[in-house]
Amino acid sequence: MIKKKLKRTYRISKYVIYRETLIDYKEHFWSFLGAFIGIGLIAFMQSQYLPKLENTFLVGSFGATCVLLYGAIESPLAQPRNLIGGHLLSAIIGVTVYKVFPDIIWLTAPLAVSLSIVLMQFTKTLHPPGGATALIAVIGTENIKSLGYLYVLSPVLSGVLILLLVALIFNNITSNRSYPVSRIK
Repeated sequence: MIKKKLKRTYRISKYVIYRETLIDYKEHFWSFLGAFIGIGLIAFMQSQYLPKLENTFLVGSFGATCVLLYGAIESPLAQPRNLIGGHLLSAIIGVTVYKVFPDIIWLTAPLAVSLSIVLMQFTKTLHPPGGATALIAVIGTENIKSLGYLYVLSPVLSGVLILLLVALIFNNITSNRSYPVSRIK
């Protein structure tokens, strides 16, 4: 009786719990390795080419991008179009908002994030870490703010391309993983 109830509970929970949360243990290894190498390459370049106090190349939103790129590779939000477009459009929005309304944090922070969401939705490039990329452009250090539109090219574009290259390699090493995912069938 108890065994039957446990089996039934297990079956029901498989339907209730989102499928992608039940990842094979081998997937954990590849997710770890991809994220470690991706962020590691960006951090290495940061440490080699920029002063230690200037964290301008290692942007916080890249951590959230790694969750999608290496941990949820089948998500539409993790695909290259969304990855590149979401970050770039959000960076442009963030820099523009900061230039138009400098030093009005109560206006720039929500405006940058909300405009970036709408633009990503409109262009079908929704990538949640893009909201953080826009926010960083307006609340970041003076080093980030002083970059202006160069922020879009480096650190954003250069970092995103590094993460994408690593994702293309590590997400296709085994036959169980395939990235990018083609939605056309």
